[in-house]
Amino acid sequence: MPSNLTTWRKPLYSIQAMSTKQLLLSTVAIVFLYACQNHKETDNSAIVKGFEISETMLKSTSFVPVKKENVTEELNFFGKISADQNNYIDIFPLVGGNVVSVNVSLGDYVRKGQVLATIRSTEVAGIQKDLSDAKTDLLLAEKNYRVAEDMYNGKLSTDKDMLEAKGQLAKAKEQLRRSEAVSQIYNVRTGNIYSVVSPIDGYIVQKNINKDMQLRSDRSDNIFDVANTKDVWAILNVNETDIEKISMGMPAVVSTLSYPDKKFKGSIDKIFKIIDPQTNAMQARVVLDNKDGLLIPESKATIKLLHHSNTQALAIPSDAVIFDQNKYFVLIYKSQNDIKIREIQPLKQNEEITYVSSGLQEGEQVIVNNKLLIYRALNN
Repeated sequence: MPSNLTTWRKPLYSIQAMSTKQLLLSTVAIVFLYACQNHKETDNSAIVKGFEISETMLKSTSFVPVKKENVTEELNFFGKISADQNNYIDIFPLVGGNVVSVNVSLGDYVRKGQVLATIRSTEVAGIQKDLSDAKTDLLLAEKNYRVAEDMYNGKLSTDKDMLEAKGQLAKAKEQLRRSEAVSQIYNVRTGNIYSVVSPIDGYIVQKNINKDMQLRSDRSDNIFDVANTKDVWAILNVNETDIEKISMGMPAVVSTLSYPDKKFKGSIDKIFKIIDPQTNAMQARVVLDNKDGLLIPESKATIKLLHHSNTQALAIPSDAVIFDQNKYFVLIYKSQNDIKIREIQPLKQNEEITYVSSGLQEGEQVIVNNKLLIYRALNN
């Protein structure tokens, strides 16, 4: 009997143990299935909801509609900044002598009439003497004329005497006018000092004179160059293959090494129809406003010309284009939670506009700024 009881209790214990184990496995399975179901529901919710741009970012995000425009090709040329030759003056000394003072340096800004240098000259002394003699001769001629007139009125002289006195007076007046003109041209002051003055407002761009220098009266070289740089020229070299693309009035954007981030805008106002045999290029001129004085003559420049064609294509700002993995993308905006990444095929691209051959439709809205933040968020 005891043995039978022991035999019966052993299976009963095994069954109880199995029931406990099954219960634990069942509980774990239920928890796992519940977790999987919740995870699945969470994933499905994320897929349905998608990316949504916040109200804060939306305020700082700009959108531009896709438009169809004439394709504008950007042509790049190299050249230099040149002073406006119509406001570029060579100053020569009108007399020889010893340089007493030089009042300006290279690069100085000067006003019209400002004294640039002074020269002590015997020629100036001679001009002053001629002027003084002319004044004295005029006084004598006027006195002789009054005497001749009184004598003629008193019938003490003939008509011939009267005409001769009148002729001497006219001659003396003409001589004085001539001497005064010469004195004014030579800018004669008191003493034997000749003053070199600036004929225009501008900058000293060349200086070939120093104090105590002896200047010959037959000197052929200029001593100063003054340039008014309120307006300057950008001279560009045009290769023969690009000549047909250049025309009068074409808009131009000029940049220099001195101010690479600044853009100076102008247009072509002259085309020189001559090929330089040394460069095999033709030159064209762009007039630029230089009131701020940032464009320095003889500095190197890059000139971009915009060539408008008759071909039309869809156009978007170049700032809206994203280049990633050797492909071009844009972000199409429809609503806050409907933003898509779209691959495009550029037709032509310049600094401001990208023309697209495929991937866009007219009227669609593309995101310009904040595009990289949104692009990365959509890809994560």
